[in-house]
Amino acid sequence: MKTLLALLGAAVLATAAFAADAPRVPKIHLAGDSTMADKPTEPANPEHGWGQLFPKFFSEPKMIVNHAANGKSTRSFLTENRWQKLVDALEPGDWVIIQFAHNDEKIFPNARGEFQDNLRRFVTEVRAKGANPLLATPCARRAWDANGHLINSHGDYPEALRAVAVETKVPLLELNQLTTALEIGHGIEGSKLLHLWIPAGVYTRQPGAYEDNTHYSAYGAERVAALAAQEIIRLQLPLKQWLKP
Repeated sequence: MKTLLALLGAAVLATAAFAADAPRVPKIHLAGDSTMADKPTEPANPEHGWGQLFPKFFSEPKMIVNHAANGKSTRSFLTENRWQKLVDALEPGDWVIIQFAHNDEKIFPNARGEFQDNLRRFVTEVRAKGANPLLATPCARRAWDANGHLINSHGDYPEALRAVAVETKVPLLELNQLTTALEIGHGIEGSKLLHLWIPAGVYTRQPGAYEDNTHYSAYGAERVAALAAQEIIRLQLPLKQWLKP
């Protein structure tokens, strides 16, 4: 009996030592707009944000915490206290992916003022909690001109965000360039599959015909989520150890 108890005690100690040595699984918090946000699946809803599909690429899907919401700019994310809620939830070693521009470009006269200041604030406050900020350029829209060329609908915003990443020495997920290539690779007609081109009568949630060149179908959201995971590998971020093989 003493031998059995000794063996059990050794096993418990070994388990505890292993647990102490095992790295903590960090949370990956997502801050952004509707292209990133979770969308309701019931009643049947064709729209998805790429952050909604992001967990499927990780061995620990619950490590993804999606704070992104429809219609949000860097300003409204702050004034509605969504940012503070995210910061309050941070623990040392966590990560925060920050992707804005779609709505900022509608309210700010240019990309080099409040937009950049808000991004700098986000970076500073994440680091103050011992967490790791990541900036992401905005996803491209499906915007083709009459000559069959994809239009940059974001103006100076991607470059303004890149400038903040360089200035603050924050890794950058280059989603704008990658999603531009994704749209071009699918072509004018094929790129409709990435978005919400839906004939009338298919979905009860959207009974009429629908043509949306900004937001994603489940297929499009998954492709963009895959690009974000790809960027984690390209940048050789520690997060890559939690990606599925």
